[in-house]
Amino acid sequence: MRHFYRGLHATGKKLPHHREHKKIQILRSDAEYDYGYDENTAPCNEGDSFRRFKSLFLPILYCLVFVFCLLGNSLVLWVLLTRKRLTTMTDICLLNLAASDLLFVVPLPFQAHYASDQWVFGNAMCKIMAGIYYTGFYSSIFFITLMSIDRYIAIVHAVYAMKIRTASCGIIISIILWLVAGLASVPNIMFNQQLEIEQSLQCVSTYPPGNTTWKVASQFAANILGLLIPLSILICCYAQILKNLQKCKNRNKIKAIKMIFIIVIVFFLFWTPFNIALFLDSLQSLHIINDCEASHLEKAIQVTETISMIHCCINPVIYAFVGEKFRKYLHSFFRKHVAAHLCKKCPTLYREKLERVSSTFTPSTAEHDISTGL
Repeated sequence: MRHFYRGLHATGKKLPHHREHKKIQILRSDAEYDYGYDENTAPCNEGDSFRRFKSLFLPILYCLVFVFCLLGNSLVLWVLLTRKRLTTMTDICLLNLAASDLLFVVPLPFQAHYASDQWVFGNAMCKIMAGIYYTGFYSSIFFITLMSIDRYIAIVHAVYAMKIRTASCGIIISIILWLVAGLASVPNIMFNQQLEIEQSLQCVSTYPPGNTTWKVASQFAANILGLLIPLSILICCYAQILKNLQKCKNRNKIKAIKMIFIIVIVFFLFWTPFNIALFLDSLQSLHIINDCEASHLEKAIQVTETISMIHCCINPVIYAFVGEKFRKYLHSFFRKHVAAHLCKKCPTLYREKLERVSSTFTPSTAEHDISTGL
């Protein structure tokens, strides 16, 4: 899989530091750089089967993830922007989470072409797509974490929730999180370059020769900001929520507990394998593990990262579509804009049902559904 760099994105071939003193030339108009590689290291080839996997399977998978993520998160944005006033922090979180997931998959059509051929979009697009990818990556995880904190406040500290969980507070926090996500992606934008490697154009990260500090630091930052801190917050918040639900008598308690476990388990399953592979790659860069002992590490990074991308398609289902009132909004949308065109003989039936659905919706009930995920 070819990423924007050998880590959080599908790179092309691994920079050939294992080959005998080969040089690559950066395609830049202002300067040329020669990069030398250790001629004493042994080659670790990736194999023809995995190259076929990258060129055939990955483009299809990228396109599917792009389409499903686009549909799911676009529906969330449509409901929030047209059917509901953004009056609480939950609304702001859902809006920004959907926008983050959409931003995260913007580079996938470019990656689909890249995986099947080579990078033909130029050096500027190489940097731009890396910046978009990383900003979406960090912001998506940040807003998942913020939603967990929001639910914790709403359930455990319900008395103070009305003062804290306001739209203005959500907007301020969202701006801060977007700025942090943008700053976290700056190193990847700086080091991403279009290179010509073995007569093939690649979009990869190029670090100063003989210095792995920036690479290891960026990967450790991804581990810390992308898994350790968010997962710790999720576990702490939902542990307190579970204690609170066990004390009170709520008819939806069992359903809420199940949803809490689903949120944490899904996040853990989709992101932990990739972060483990990324951490092992950092150890390899520090020469703690041998190159050939980790000859399958690049494959593991690319496969686990592709799996983690699917999480952006599941977010709308977990955080929005499970809400009863949210589902009614979607139901009314399809009846009005889809089913009504397919069955023009029964518009009265659709209009009557639409009116009944709309009459049952209030901002307070929607807030409960969306904020608790019920």
